[in-house]
Amino acid sequence: MAHPVMYDDDNPHLVRLRALVLAYPGAEEYVSHGRPNFRVKKNFVVFGGSERLGPGEHRQVDSALMVKVEEAEQAALDEDERFFVPAYLGAFGWRALDLAAPGTDWDEVAELVDASYRLTAPKRMIAALDAGGIGPG
Repeated sequence: MAHPVMYDDDNPHLVRLRALVLAYPGAEEYVSHGRPNFRVKKNFVVFGGSERLGPGEHRQVDSALMVKVEEAEQAALDEDERFFVPAYLGAFGWRALDLAAPGTDWDEVAELVDASYRLTAPKRMIAALDAGGIGPG
């Protein structure tokens, strides 16, 4: 049974995120579990998700940016009230930020996306990014 679509393609946060993410070498978008996922061999960004609040209890965050985070950075993000540990992926080093929250810093979003890309992309794609002229400015 296919998952229902859980996002609006015209969501302004998704539109802005999509432009940022798809500028990376080899990045592609696909829908999984009803949400936009972005990958280069492996996922490095997911748009939308949920936070587990307790047994059988979740909070949906439709404008969440979910990214893979270095282990050394996880504790700092866990202390920041703007971030949450997403259900299912949190145990694998992912953290999430609600892009719809007031005062979202898109420079910080770009840094999170970049770090997640570098954790998951093949070395040749990272080299292409570092060579300049490709990816976000």
